[in-house]
Amino acid sequence: MTAISITAGPYSFEAAFERDRAPRTCSWFAEHLPFESKIIHVRWSGEAAWIPLGDLTSGVPLENHTTYPSRGDILFYPGGISEAEILFPYGSTAFASKVGPLAGNHFLTITSGAERLGDLGRSVLWEGALDIVFRSMD
Repeated sequence: MTAISITAGPYSFEAAFERDRAPRTCSWFAEHLPFESKIIHVRWSGEAAWIPLGDLTSGVPLENHTTYPSRGDILFYPGGISEAEILFPYGSTAFASKVGPLAGNHFLTITSGAERLGDLGRSVLWEGALDIVFRSMD
């Protein structure tokens, strides 16, 4: 399975797993599809939205991790010094929390719909949380 559809409110995207670079993260996430939650705007990381996962214990190690993801590079932070989360960058992002910089696993890359990332970001910033669903397309 490599193709993922993502629907957040009225916005639709397609993404591909980064299996070669983040195999354990991709496997863990694939086992939890469909994945349904809420997406909200970040507080410290710049132009990004996030899916809080609280005290989730995934057992996933850091792999292919970055603090500075590009627009459309979706990160999984397995927890540790801050709560577990999925970061969804739509512009300039420096991944951080109230305790300082973080690094998350780049495990998905948007392959279709990237032109609507800014609209998603502005929506969650000014209008609030949206339902989000990740599904396998295979």
